[in-house]
Amino acid sequence: MENLKRRKKVSISQIIIHLIFILACIFCILPILLVLSISLTDESVIYQNGYHLIPEAFSLDAYKYILSGSSPVLNSYLVTAIVTIVGTVVHLYLTSMLSYGLSRKEVKYSRALSFYVFFCLLFSGGMLPWYILLTKYLHLKDTIFVLIAPYLVSSVNVLIMKNFFKGIPNSIVEAARIDGSSEYNTFFKIVMPISKPVFATIGLFVAVFYWNDWMTCSLFINNTKLYSLQFLLQSIMDNIAYLQGNPMLEKIGTKLPDETARMATCILAILPIAVAYPFIQKNFEKGLTVGAVKE
Repeated sequence: MENLKRRKKVSISQIIIHLIFILACIFCILPILLVLSISLTDESVIYQNGYHLIPEAFSLDAYKYILSGSSPVLNSYLVTAIVTIVGTVVHLYLTSMLSYGLSRKEVKYSRALSFYVFFCLLFSGGMLPWYILLTKYLHLKDTIFVLIAPYLVSSVNVLIMKNFFKGIPNSIVEAARIDGSSEYNTFFKIVMPISKPVFATIGLFVAVFYWNDWMTCSLFINNTKLYSLQFLLQSIMDNIAYLQGNPMLEKIGTKLPDETARMATCILAILPIAVAYPFIQKNFEKGLTVGAVKE
């Protein structure tokens, strides 16, 4: 009887927990569905009847406007994709190599270098020296490299990876050395395969940062062919707001998509990250805890 009561209590508690998580998922999914529905609805219907989860009058005008020849979104997609892929790969390479070196006790001055990394985490030179360095001395203004180079190493990610690598048994590395493996071979063929969780986690964080970065483009890029997606979409929205107030459009009876275009830009911006996330979800969940706490 007592065992049955315990099972009932456990089952009830599990049901409650599942219900809580189901409600949380619904609250997260509903706004995205609403944004998608608005982006696929005719602009006039939005103003007349408000928002609905199911489009009352289906329309692709917002996407046609954003993807039209006057708005080079596809080119910006390509630029942002290149920046995100190259930046993420190089960031993981440099960060992991530095972190692995700092995690090894036999590396000379590893503690001093770790303190230097931690010091950079707390203090920075500020935006003005950063701007002068990239434009006057490195001459990266109006190049695609200025969207990648400033963020190739992160102190936070270095410390997280360092703590993760410290958790790898030293006997594995020593056994590889005894077998004649070089340091590079040990790192790439032994350490990296068992470090997928931390690579996936940091890789996702870095990729999302590169994908959503618009401030760097606004500071250093004047060439429209190098506009990032986020900066271009913001420019499109500013142009829509400007054109909406143009009296010439009102005279000829032309109305540009405003609210629907805003929602369409949100869908276009989050689509690649939303598609990529399920493929690294397992490693991402594990990497959030592994390596984040120093024992």
